[in-house]
Amino acid sequence: MGVLRMGYAHVRVTDLAEAKKHYTYTLGMKVTAEDGNKVYLKGWDEWDHHSVVIEEGGVGVVKFGFKVEKLEDLARFEKQGQAFGDCIVERMSKGDNLEVGDGVRFTTPGEHVIEVYHDMSSVGNEVGFHNPEAWPRHQEGVAVPAIDHALVVCQDPTLSESFFREVLDFYPTERVQPELESKECMATWLSAGQKIHDIAILGGPVQGKLHHFAFQLEDWSAVLKAADIFSMDDVSIDIGPTRHGITRGETIYFFDPSGNRNEVFAGGYRAYPDRPCVVWTPDQLGKGIFYHDRKLNEAFTSVWT
Repeated sequence: MGVLRMGYAHVRVTDLAEAKKHYTYTLGMKVTAEDGNKVYLKGWDEWDHHSVVIEEGGVGVVKFGFKVEKLEDLARFEKQGQAFGDCIVERMSKGDNLEVGDGVRFTTPGEHVIEVYHDMSSVGNEVGFHNPEAWPRHQEGVAVPAIDHALVVCQDPTLSESFFREVLDFYPTERVQPELESKECMATWLSAGQKIHDIAILGGPVQGKLHHFAFQLEDWSAVLKAADIFSMDDVSIDIGPTRHGITRGETIYFFDPSGNRNEVFAGGYRAYPDRPCVVWTPDQLGKGIFYHDRKLNEAFTSVWT
């Protein structure tokens, strides 16, 4: 199976205390460790040590981690990265990341840092794995269960898509293409398994930038409840609640106090490698991103960190 899922998003924030309040009080994540200028957090249904790292000292993405199924996957992906050529490949050691084992670190053609690893310390989820309840009785804020995916921005999304396909064995589920049969893409959504996407890539004038990282919610009612909580906590909302045409997901985009865009995401369809890739053309991109309004707002297409 190779890559199982996105394991962590590591982002910079301008004010650690404000960011910590956002991710705990508003989103309901649990702090699992604090280490100098870093705070480590997890959702209530995640069992590994952390899924989000916030680091004081600026804004934007530092790196993403993806957990692999088998230890031998690390050597395979390392070899595939070396054969690909348009990326930097290096080994990382246990202890380079708190509670994370050995792995391989890639710098993609889009200048994003992607780490793959097999081991992370397990701390258990909030309901346990022996006759568990459906959800924790005592929840804070939105109570996000887990991290879901990310969208990154780079100058050549086609080349970055090739990296994820040829090095990490992802496959595209949806693409924005200038023409129906084009091999080039303006944006791409890629899956490592059966999720509608684990990573998405958007073309832009910059390299190594974050558009957003997202948390999964159960359904549309949970998305609406999240919107209420964002209003209560004066969270800056970018767009939503609404639905995507691309992925069919239900969504709200919003910003943490430092300006990093977050998303809560529900729905979508189950993906399979043999399912035909959905193709969108640029003239329908507004409908693809925001299915109801059918037009893009300025912040969505111009703000990244």
